[in-house]
Amino acid sequence: QVQLVESGGGLVQAGGSLRLSCAASGRTFRNYAMGWFRQAPGKEREFVATISWTGSRTDYADSVKGRFTISRDNAKNTVYLQMNSLKPEDTAVYYCAADSTPYRLGSSRTDLDFGSWGQGTQVTVSS
Repeated sequence: QVQLVESGGGLVQAGGSLRLSCAASGRTFRNYAMGWFRQAPGKEREFVATISWTGSRTDYADSVKGRFTISRDNAKNTVYLQMNSLKPEDTAVYYCAADSTPYRLGSSRTDLDFGSWGQGTQVTVSS
């Protein structure tokens, strides 16, 4: 198991930017893909972005492609989500997650493949 703690959420106007951080502890961070998911009120949790354990592959939901960037710093055991050009529909609780399978080829969009989750951080985008 790995412990994940998100930070960086908040209230921002449409068109603004935020950077979310997720600090990991408890196991070898660098061996696992990481992901960001989000859940808006009344909606199911949805995939946002993932990054492979090597950091060489990233994947994004169509709704955020070109606006969000996922990255990782293995020396700091931290994964980031840079969010630009934010829209009111980006309002949600954002969750960091760690893949259950080490050395996965590529990365998964399926939340069932992620065994460890953070507590979530609220992002609110006002119009």
